[in-house]
Amino acid sequence: MPKPKRKLPMVAAISDVIRRVPRGRVSTYGAVAKAAGYPRCSRHVARVLKQVDGLPWQRVLGSGGRISLRGELGLEQRFLLESEGVRFRGRRVDMKAFEHRFGRVKTKMPVRASKTAVTAKVAGGL
Repeated sequence: MPKPKRKLPMVAAISDVIRRVPRGRVSTYGAVAKAAGYPRCSRHVARVLKQVDGLPWQRVLGSGGRISLRGELGLEQRFLLESEGVRFRGRRVDMKAFEHRFGRVKTKMPVRASKTAVTAKVAGGL
């Protein structure tokens, strides 16, 4: 009997954040990653959108509100967003009016120490 697949913590966190974007609102790959606790992991958001079925993929955009998908998928994304009431300014979503803001979240990735802090620590220990 095959074991059921368990979601990795990052996949589960990103999926949960994407599901919190309400109808008629949008967010960016970077904002979703940051809200999930994994800043600077925006490429993983795209991977999760491909892996997990049933997510509102059309509500996640590139930086500045641009549609990152090419061809028919990009047209489909724009159509779905417009059907939810999202307005565009040219090729980009009007982010001032339609961006979903997430609350503050603690990061789950270790934050690297700054170069000056490491240098001071090494210099102080000698």
